[in-house]
Amino acid sequence: MEAEVLIMTWILWLLAAACVIYYVVIVIYSGFTTSFSFIWLVFAAACLFLALGWEYYMKHKDRVPLWLPVSVITFCCTGILVFSMVEILIFTGAASRDASNLDYLIVLGARVKEDGLSKSLKSRLDKAIDYLEENPGTVLVLSGGQGEDEPVSEAAAMRDYLVFNGVSERQLILETRSFSTVENIAYSRIAIEEDQAERKARHARSDIIMEPGTYEEISDKPIRIGVLTSDFHVFRAEQIAKKWGIPDIYGISSESDPVLLVHFCVRECAAILKDKLVGNM
Repeated sequence: MEAEVLIMTWILWLLAAACVIYYVVIVIYSGFTTSFSFIWLVFAAACLFLALGWEYYMKHKDRVPLWLPVSVITFCCTGILVFSMVEILIFTGAASRDASNLDYLIVLGARVKEDGLSKSLKSRLDKAIDYLEENPGTVLVLSGGQGEDEPVSEAAAMRDYLVFNGVSERQLILETRSFSTVENIAYSRIAIEEDQAERKARHARSDIIMEPGTYEEISDKPIRIGVLTSDFHVFRAEQIAKKWGIPDIYGISSESDPVLLVHFCVRECAAILKDKLVGNM
């Protein structure tokens, strides 16, 4: 029995140490700019609490009511189960359908720093450039406003990077009002609808004259829209798009920073649960 107590206690202590070490790594690696990093200190504190609680319970079972350890174990197991299920959805969401020849591709913004683009945003833009090389007819909708600590809007920074790398500005639509994934999708949809209306208006003003009976009107072809974002973010972006009026959305993923990927997945799990709770997806 003492061996079991010792083993479990050491496992929890090691998990706590690992959480603290990872917190220090991601904070230093990202230059203190990664959001939600405090969660690793919360995990460390929880592991320490469980270690001390487990040790006390095993030594003083007669003083602790049975419902307390049962409730703690049930809560922990439920949390692990929910986390595992959400992570499965996240990684299956990164495996998308054939998304070639889209009419519009929404590129979701990410943090813009004083010294340039964040690694996540640069990865998304490089993926967008690769996509345009194979699908030159697609229009990119660059989505992202300007945060209080950002020198320019994310959309403007994305445009500058793409134009510098040879993308025609005529292929770009800027959406600069959004500050969340929900707003990214909602405002990008409006931008696409406005672009479609403008294209139809230009077509209606054209001076093409045809004899009656020599042509047949064809109903509007459904436009194909995709969303490009980091691999851990694709599932939530797709679900939000379906909720907010783009039911047949195509997800395209870019690679995430391997050092921060675990943190991003944990943060994304919390974001998915929050968006599901408030009805965003």
